[in-house]
Amino acid sequence: MTTAPADEFEAHRPRLFGLAYRMLGSAHEAEDTVQDAYLRFSGADRTQIEQPGAWLAKVVTNLCLTRLTSARARRETYVGPWLPEPVVTSDGTLGPLESAEQREAVSLALLVLLERLTPTERAVYVLREAFGYGHREIAEVLELGEANCRQLYRRAVQRIETAESRFAPPPERQRELVASFLSAAREGDLAGLERLLAEDVVWWSDGGGKVSTALRPLVGREKVLRFLAGVTRKYGAAWEMTGAEINGTSGLLVRADGALLGVIEFEYRDERIAHVRIVMNPEKLDFVRRQLGRP
Repeated sequence: MTTAPADEFEAHRPRLFGLAYRMLGSAHEAEDTVQDAYLRFSGADRTQIEQPGAWLAKVVTNLCLTRLTSARARRETYVGPWLPEPVVTSDGTLGPLESAEQREAVSLALLVLLERLTPTERAVYVLREAFGYGHREIAEVLELGEANCRQLYRRAVQRIETAESRFAPPPERQRELVASFLSAAREGDLAGLERLLAEDVVWWSDGGGKVSTALRPLVGREKVLRFLAGVTRKYGAAWEMTGAEINGTSGLLVRADGALLGVIEFEYRDERIAHVRIVMNPEKLDFVRRQLGRP
C-alpha cells in the first residue's frame, strides 16, 4: 500500500520547520514555507522522488531563498530594531538541543548574525552547521558547484566568527544569572542589576511600531539601568515575569493579566549579561502564544 502524501510528509515536518526557521528567523514564515512544500509534495509524481527527505529539504531551502530576498526589502522599512521571532524550545520544537553547539545554532544571537549573510551564504551555513550536509549535498540542493559552496561556507564562517564571541555559560549558570536578574528587577535593586550587566551592555527592543519601545538600541550600563528603573516604576506591579527556555537559552516571558506581552533573551560575556533582546511586536509572539496554549 502506498503511503498517503500527508502521512509521508508529516514524518519530515519537524525537520523541515527547523530548517525553514533557521533560514528565515521567523516561525510563522517557516510554517507557511513548510505548508507550501507540502502542497508541492502532494502534487508531485512521487514515483520520481527517490529520497523524499532530500527532495523536501531542497524545496524548502529554495522557497526560503525566495522569501529572504523579499524579507530584506521589508526589514529596510521596519520600525525600530528587527529581531528574529522567539521560540520556546523546551518542548523540542527545534529538535534536540543537547549540546552547546546545538543551542547556539538556534539562539537569537546567532540568528541576528546570520542577517549579515547573503541568502545563499545563509543557506550554505545552515545546511552545513545545523544539518550536517556535506559540500556535495549542499551543491545539489542549491544547484551550484561544490567549489563554490565551499567558498560560500568559508566566507559565511569568517563573517560570523569576526563578530563578538558568543560562548554562553552552561544552562545551569544561565538559569542562575536570569534568576538573579529577575529578582533584582522585581525588587528595583539597581546595584544588583549593575553587577549583572556588562559595562557595554546593549538593550534591544523589537516592537515593530506596534507597541511603544525604544526605536534605537540602548548602549551602556548606565543607560540600561536608567531605562530599567523607569520600567520598574511604571510597570513593576503589573508585569509578571517567568523563566522559560527561549531559543536554547534561559529567558523570560513577560505577561500582564495573563496575556503575553514580550519575550526576553540574554547573551553573555565573561559571566555578565552583554545583550538583552526583548521581542514585543505582537505579531512575532503568536507562535509562542500557541506553544503556551495561552493568549
